[in-house]
Amino acid sequence: MAQDSGGTQKAQSSSDERSNESRRIPETRTSAAPARPADETSQGKTTIAASVVQKIAGIAAREISGVYAMGGGVSRAFGAIRERIPGGSGTSSTSGVQVEVGEKQAAVDLDIVVEYGASIVDLARAVRRNVITAVERMTGLEVIEVNIAVNDIHLPSEDGEEPAQPTTSRVE
Repeated sequence: MAQDSGGTQKAQSSSDERSNESRRIPETRTSAAPARPADETSQGKTTIAASVVQKIAGIAAREISGVYAMGGGVSRAFGAIRERIPGGSGTSSTSGVQVEVGEKQAAVDLDIVVEYGASIVDLARAVRRNVITAVERMTGLEVIEVNIAVNDIHLPSEDGEEPAQPTTSRVE
């Protein structure tokens, strides 16, 4: 029996601790997460890092017409700053993409900005289908869900375009 700092006794067997550990919710996997086995045979095993799944999902989402950008406002702002820094990494292929990777399954969360005029429901279906197809084909992992959050809509006037005709002054 062990005592905690308050002097009360705790009685936990090692089997109770193991069962509690197995009931914990898995952590979200990011680029720093360890690799997980994707294929194990008598000739060896293949592991796929969560960052690989993250990049595949990000590229697959950007392939769909109508997706203007990935990520929330803050990550897009930092991405714009990174593009301007000489020798910077430019836009990240994982911006706006979070994944959770298990041994045989993966779940994907996407934050996107859509172009004005696109059907958001149809766009989300196309993105979801493309991400699932790409991740499953390239990794062999079963994609159990792709959650899509539309954070903004891009208007053509936001591109900083100048008016087609110069404005004339009403006074001389």
